[in-house]
Amino acid sequence: MVASYPPSSLAGKWLGFVTAVWVQSISGNNYTFSNYSRALKTLMGLTQLELNSLSVAKDVGKAFGLLAGIASDRLSTPVILLIGSVEGFIGYGVQWLVVSQRIRPLPYWQMCIFLCMGGNSTTWMNTAILVTCMRNFRKNRGPVSGILKGYVGLSTAIFTDICSALFSDSPSSFLVMLAVVPAVVCCTSMIFLREVDPSAAEAGEEQEESRYFSVFNVVAVVVAVYLLLFDVTGNHGPGLSRAFAGVLLVLLASPMGVPIYVAAKNYLTREKCSDLEDKIREPLLSEEPRTHQQEQQQPEEQKPEQEVVKKKPTIGEDHTIFEAIQTLDFWILFVSFLCGVGTGLAVMNNLGQMGLALGYVDVSIFVSLTSIWGFFGRIGSGTISEYFIKKAATPRPLWNAASQILMAVGYIVMAMALPGSLYIGSIVVGICYGVRLAVTVPTASELFGLKYYGLIYNILILNLPLGSFLFSGLLAGFLYDAQATKVAGGGNTCVGAHCYRLVFVIMALACVIGCGLDVLLAFRTKVLYGKIQLSKRSRRGATRAIKN
Repeated sequence: MVASYPPSSLAGKWLGFVTAVWVQSISGNNYTFSNYSRALKTLMGLTQLELNSLSVAKDVGKAFGLLAGIASDRLSTPVILLIGSVEGFIGYGVQWLVVSQRIRPLPYWQMCIFLCMGGNSTTWMNTAILVTCMRNFRKNRGPVSGILKGYVGLSTAIFTDICSALFSDSPSSFLVMLAVVPAVVCCTSMIFLREVDPSAAEAGEEQEESRYFSVFNVVAVVVAVYLLLFDVTGNHGPGLSRAFAGVLLVLLASPMGVPIYVAAKNYLTREKCSDLEDKIREPLLSEEPRTHQQEQQQPEEQKPEQEVVKKKPTIGEDHTIFEAIQTLDFWILFVSFLCGVGTGLAVMNNLGQMGLALGYVDVSIFVSLTSIWGFFGRIGSGTISEYFIKKAATPRPLWNAASQILMAVGYIVMAMALPGSLYIGSIVVGICYGVRLAVTVPTASELFGLKYYGLIYNILILNLPLGSFLFSGLLAGFLYDAQATKVAGGGNTCVGAHCYRLVFVIMALACVIGCGLDVLLAFRTKVLYGKIQLSKRSRRGATRAIKN
C-alpha cells in the first residue's frame, strides 16, 4: 500500500514516523508482566511454574504474529493497527476485570487465552510500524530500527513510572492503562502513517534523514535520562509525581518539531530545489527495487536473462519466506536470536520473583532499569552499527556477538548474588536484550530483502514465545519450584540466592553458544556488507557531484 497523501510530501512521511514513535512508546506492554504478576499469583493461588506458564501464554501470542506478517502484504497499515489495538483492549481489559476483582478469577485456560491476546496485539502494532518505516526509510535502516525498538524498550518504564506517579503502583490501574492507552495512540497513528512509494526519494535524502534521526535520538536519550532520574531519586509526593507525568508527555510530543520544520523548509525552498530534484531523482531511483507494476510494464525482450529464467536469490536479494528458510544463514540468525531474547525474557518475566527471593520488597525499580537500559542498547546499537557499516563495512552480527558475551557476564554476576548484583544484572541484561532486538531487525532485511520482510520478521519473532517457553516456563519455573516451599492458601515461595543460581548459569552457557553463531554469521556475510558499504559511498558521491 502506498501513501494516501502526496508522495512528495516529505513532511507527511516524517509525521507518520512521529506517530510510529508514539505507538512504539506504548507497545512494550508485553514486557510489563512483572508489574502485576504477583497480584495474579495471589488471586489465583498459583505456583511459580503455573505463573511462569501464564507469562509464556502472553509470549505465545507472538507466535500468531505470523498472521500480522501475512497481512502486512495484503492490508493497509491503518487496518493492521486497528486489529492490534482492539485485540489489546480486550486482552488487557479482561485481565483488569480479574485483578480489580470486578469478576471472579477465570479458569486458568481462559486466562491463558486473554494473556495470549494481549501479547499478540503487539505483533500487529510492531509489524505495521516496522515494515512501513523500514520501507519508507530504507537507506537508514539501522537508525530506524534503533529508534523504534528503543522506544519499545522505554515503554515499560513509561507505563511503570506514570502508573507509580498517578496510581501508587496499583496493579488494576496499571492494567487499565495497558488496555486503553495503546488503543488511543494507535487510532492517532492510523490517520498519518502510510507507506510511501520509493519514487518519492528526495535529493540528498540519505544525509538529510541522518540529521533528522539525530534529533530523534537526542529526544529519546533525554526521555530515557528523565525516566532514570525519576527512578533513582526515591519516593515523590503527589504534586511532584503529577508534574513528572506532565513533563514526560511534553517530551514525548516534542518530535513533532521535525515534520513541522520539514514542512516549513519545503514551503520556503520548493521552487529553488525543484531543478535539483529532477537532476538527482533518475540516478537515485535506478538503485531502488523495481515495483511489480514496473516489471509488468517492461517489455519481455528488454528484461535481463536472469529475470526471465527464475533463479534462487542470493543473500542480499529479496527472498520469500520459503526461500529464506532454506538458507543456513537464516537458521544461524534464528538460533542465535533464540539464545539472546529467550534468556532475556526469562529475566524480565521473573524479575518480580527474583527480587523477592533476594529480599527486595519493591521490585518495580528493576523493571524500570531493564526497560531504560534496554533503550540505550537499542538506540545505540542501531546508530552505531549503521555508522560502522559506512565506515568499515563491519557486519551487523558482530554487535550481536558482543552483546551475547556481555549478557553471559551479567548472568554470572546475578548468579553470584552479591550486594547490588540484581541492579547490575538488570542493567546488563536490559542493554544486551536491546542490542539483540535492534540489530537483528535491519540484519534480516539486509540478508533477505524488504519485499517479504513482514512475514520474515514475524518468523524470527517466533523466538519470543519459544524462548519464553524454554527458559522462563520450563527452566526458571521448574528449578524455582524445586527449591520452593508450599505456603498456606496455595502457591509456593523461595527465598535466597539459590532460587535462581542454576538458572543463571545455564542461561550464561546459552549466550556463549549464541555468540559463536553470531561470529559465524558475521564471517558469512562479510562480502555482503562490503557491497552495502560501496553502495552507500557511491550514493553519497553521486549526490555531492550533482550539488557541485
